[in-house]
Formats: sequence, structure tokens, C-alpha cells
Amino acid sequence: MNEVSTASATTVQHPKLKELAATAICGNDITSSCLYVSALAIIYAGQYAWVALLMVGGVLYLFRSIYGEVVGALPLNGGAYNALLNTTSKSTASLAACLTLLSYMATAVISASEAMHYVHHLWEGLPIIYATIALLALFMGLTIMGIGESSIVAIIIFITHISTLTLLLIVGFFFLFTHGFDTLTLNYSQPLEGSIWRALFFGFAAAMLGISGFESSANFVEEQEQGVFPKTLRNMWLAVTIFNPLTAFLAIAILPLPAVKENQTALLAYMGEVAGGDWLAVLVSINAAMVLSGAVLTSYVGVTGLVQRMTLDRCLPQFLLTTNKKGSAYLIMISFFLLCVSILLITAGDIGALAGVYTISFLAVMAFFGIGNVLLKFRRNRLPRPVRASGLVLFIAISAVLMALVGNAILNPAYVWVFLKYFIPTVSLVLIMLFRIELLIFFAFLVRQIEQPLKKIIPFKSYTIKRLIHTIRSQQFVFFTKGDNIANINKVMRYIVENEHTNRIKIVNVLKEGEEPPKRLMHEVEVLDLAYPELVVDFVIIRGHFGPDLIQQLSEKWGIPKNFMFIGSPGDRFPYGLQELGGVRLVI
Repeated sequence: MNEVSTASATTVQHPKLKELAATAICGNDITSSCLYVSALAIIYAGQYAWVALLMVGGVLYLFRSIYGEVVGALPLNGGAYNALLNTTSKSTASLAACLTLLSYMATAVISASEAMHYVHHLWEGLPIIYATIALLALFMGLTIMGIGESSIVAIIIFITHISTLTLLLIVGFFFLFTHGFDTLTLNYSQPLEGSIWRALFFGFAAAMLGISGFESSANFVEEQEQGVFPKTLRNMWLAVTIFNPLTAFLAIAILPLPAVKENQTALLAYMGEVAGGDWLAVLVSINAAMVLSGAVLTSYVGVTGLVQRMTLDRCLPQFLLTTNKKGSAYLIMISFFLLCVSILLITAGDIGALAGVYTISFLAVMAFFGIGNVLLKFRRNRLPRPVRASGLVLFIAISAVLMALVGNAILNPAYVWVFLKYFIPTVSLVLIMLFRIELLIFFAFLVRQIEQPLKKIIPFKSYTIKRLIHTIRSQQFVFFTKGDNIANINKVMRYIVENEHTNRIKIVNVLKEGEEPPKRLMHEVEVLDLAYPELVVDFVIIRGHFGPDLIQQLSEKWGIPKNFMFIGSPGDRFPYGLQELGGVRLVI
């Protein structure tokens, strides 16, 4: 047992994003759905597409409280990954993270390619593939410069997009009231394929793609000012609930249904041409290219926050954490850019192939977030949170997402196979990292069998692999306890054995001046030390005040990252928010 005293430490605070900047970054992604989701909903739901889109707005309203509860209780980057990491095993959390990564990758490539298609509509000589690569490279550069600089671009794009959509709706409804309701009446007289319930089901399933991007804010919540996150959820919900149904209704009111299908790739530009003339079509096309470019920026920002968190948790290689002078993890952004370009070239720009990845991964992430909320209620119920989603809300929201998944699978069975072709390699990489100790042990065994007869050929020895295993396992973990019983400490040690690559843990008891060390706790730690021979347990008593400054000081002194430090779920009287502790994880 060791006893040490502590002094205060000061943590450096970086500027945080305000409401407009944070809303713009994730809002560009979700509001870009207006450019394609109305056409999708009309194709499957016909004249009742606006009803399907209102249903989607209702589901999104339910997810506001679901996301608000999870991120309010666990305000750390990572979205669904963070929610599951703090409520279940690392392998389950990594599954959700892989789905999120695929969603971001598909979003970036589809958005960049679609943006260049809109530009190609104005300039037919544009080489779409090369222009798409250039756009991906441009936003890679902006994010490497820093999130503050990139948010300025996002704000300009977002304000322009909302203004353009508002102008389109004003001009469109003016056209409707001045030219009559004949087209609307004609469209509603058209027979549906099957029943209205069938139309609404498939229309709803297709329209759920219109809320992709809602999860983005949760992936960079640590970069947002206090209280901004729930406002981004509200703002995104308002935008899609207002603009998407109104745009679909306007399209049904002024365009014949066959014309919608013929112009689905640039429906809003065609609506602008019909309602206002060429000038409005050009304006909408330019705006479409801009906001789709903004969705590319959202992908870079979101994936950076997620990958940084996964890398800190040793789910991905550590070299990805290298930063430049501005503090940007540029290797993550460069790697993401190269992956996006490779997919673009492999698919030859086939948006349909990427849509399969996009559809299933995004909806699966939404479902995982709902499951994370359920687990949070059962396993972290003492954790303070600003809002709570009811059981009925969770049931309806998760059921709706699962229905959308089934609907999309029925509509496009080939999507499932396309999704698996990208998902399996992604999961394989993470699984290699999670089980690398076992793989290295097996590899060392194979090397031992052949290193003597082939010692002149093999460039390394089995002891080299053993040293690497020792290096990985030597990373210490810390659990802060205030006198927990043996059952709680046992849960921590069992979690470490089952989920982390280490054989060393510090059990740290923080005491105020004058408090006596708990003798029972010291005895319990000794018992558990014997019960877990694979772990080296160090019991340390700290004199000081438990909080962000103490955690920062111990992290620097011991060389242990904060995300390798664990605490039990704090109660309502705990004076700090979890985000103030710098990434400390909950383990019981």
C-alpha cells in the first residue's frame, strides 16, 4: 500500500462551439436530406408522402429525449459507442462504432458525389469523379486546420441553405395559389399501388433516411459549450419536421407524379424551375452543392471525435492520436480521406452501391442508441441526467427504426449484401485490436515451432513478440473508490480481465485530511489480489479532493490516460459533471 499527498493542478480549456456553430455542423447533414428524401417518399408513398415524412418527424421527436438522456448522463464524444461502452462490454460498443464509421464514410462519399452532380447540372464539362476527390480533400484540409475554422464554413452553408429552402417554399406556394389546385387534385385522384397502409409503411421506411445526421452532434459533444447539445437536437428536429413534409407536399401540389419520378435526382431544382423560373433552379442547384458539401464536413468532424475516442480506448492503433500544432488529429482525417477515395474509385461513383451501406448502418446506429438508453436505465440509474425518456417512448422509437430497417431490406434486398461487404472488413480490424493479445500469443507459438530450423530466414524471434505483449499488458488502469465493498471492486477487476489488455491496476482511495484509511477495504483488496493472479494490484491512498484537478495531476504523474481510469456511477450530490473529468469511464 502506498500513501501520497497531492497538490492542485490546472487543466487547459479550449474554446467550445456555440449553438449556431454546433447546429450548423450537424444541421448541414440532416437538412441536406431535403434534396432527396421528398422524391424517395413520393416514389413509395405517392400523394401521401408528406404524411410519411410527418411520421418521421414524430419518431425524431421521440429520439430527442433518448439522445438527451444518454448524452446528458454521459457527455463524452462517441455517440452510440460511448453509450454502450459505459453500459456494456467494449466489444458490443465497438460493433456500434463500426456501424457509425460506415455511416460517416458512406455519407461523405455520397454527399460529395451528389454535390458534384448538382454542379455538373450547371457545368456539363465537370469530371465528377475527380471533382468529388477534390471536394473530399478540401474538407480534409479544413478540418485539419481546426474545428473552429471549419465551423465558420458550416455556418455560412447552413444559413444559405435554410434561406434558399424558405425562398423555394414561398415561391412554390405563391405559384400554387396563383395557378390553382388542379395538379394537386389530379395527383390525389391517382390510385395507389396496394393499400394506403402499404404506401405509408414503405414511404416511412424510405423517408427515415431523411434524418441521417441526427446522431452527429453526439459524436462531438465535448467540443460544444455547456447546454448546447439539447439545443442542436431541437433545432435539427424543427428543420426536418418543417421543411421535409412541406417540400414533399409542394412537389405533389405543383408537379404531376410521373414528373417527380423523372426528376428525382434534382427534384428541388426542377420545382424551382417550374415555380420560379431558371434563376431559382440555378440558385437551388448552387445551394444543393454547398449544403451537400457541408454534409461532407459533418462526416469529417463526427468521425474524428469517434475515432479519437476509440483509439484512446485501444480499439484502433495509437498512432492515429498524433496531432498538429492546432491540436487536430490529422492522421485520422487523412486516413478517412483515403478510405473515402478508395471506396469512390472501387465503386466507380455508383451511389446505389453506397446507399446500401448508408441505409443499414445509419438505422442500426439509431437502434443501438435506443438500446444504450435502456441499458443506461438499468445499469447506470444513479447517474444524474437532465431528461429521461419513458419506457413507452423507447419502445415506439426502437420499433419504428426496426420497421424502417425491415422496410428497406424488403425494398432493396441487395443492400444487405453490399452492407456486409463493407461491414465485415471494418469489424475485422477492430476485432484484431480487441483480441490482439490472443493473436500475438498464437503467433509467438507458431514462431517458436519454426525459429530454430529457419532462424536464418525469420527476421524476428518469439521473445520479440513476447516483449510486445508485455508492453501492451503493462498499461496500468486506475479505479477510484471511496470505500466500496468487495463485490463492487470484484466487478471492476472482472471487467478489466474480460475487456482490457492489461495485467496491472491501481485501486485508489481518496481521503480528506484527517480521515483514517479503511482497514476493511485494504483487506478486501488483498483478498481480490489473490483471487486474480493474472492481475498485479496496487492499493494507493491519496490525500486530497477528488475532482478534475486531481485526476489531471495523477494522469500526468503516473502516465495513465484518463480514459483508463474508472469510477462508479456518481450520485446527484457529486459536484462535477462526467465531462469535467476528462474521459474517466464508468465501470459499475
